[in-house]
Amino acid sequence: MSLSSPIVAPYAVLRGRFLISTDPAKFQTQRILRAIQASYWGAGATEASLARCLGHSLCFGLYDEELQIGFARAVTDLTTFAWLTDVYVEADHRGRGLGSWLIDSILAHPDLQGLRRMALRTRDAHSLYARFGFTELIDPDRWMTRA
Repeated sequence: MSLSSPIVAPYAVLRGRFLISTDPAKFQTQRILRAIQASYWGAGATEASLARCLGHSLCFGLYDEELQIGFARAVTDLTTFAWLTDVYVEADHRGRGLGSWLIDSILAHPDLQGLRRMALRTRDAHSLYARFGFTELIDPDRWMTRA
């Protein structure tokens, strides 16, 4: 049995002038960092922490032509579990269904099929994620966290 890191095939989805891609060469890290730092969940993010996140997650960039306008990542073993996090679409591009398309594209990614569970946390987007089958924790007494 090989214990090497999994190789994830490149993934891209087009919709008119918009693109979702997992190609790390396309990530505009300064834009991602600024957006995450401005979010309620990522105020302490640094270039170093972002670099580690990008290197250890299945990441999805959302682009309007060449400009990165959104991002999401799945922290995953590609077999049983994925944690969906750092999901955003820049404010001036919201209201066009791009966030829904991003989530739909992540859920359709070939390497995320057959997972036992995908989880996420959100403060204000419950209705968005509910449309994709996310629910409140089942058996929350079985979950534990350490902050």
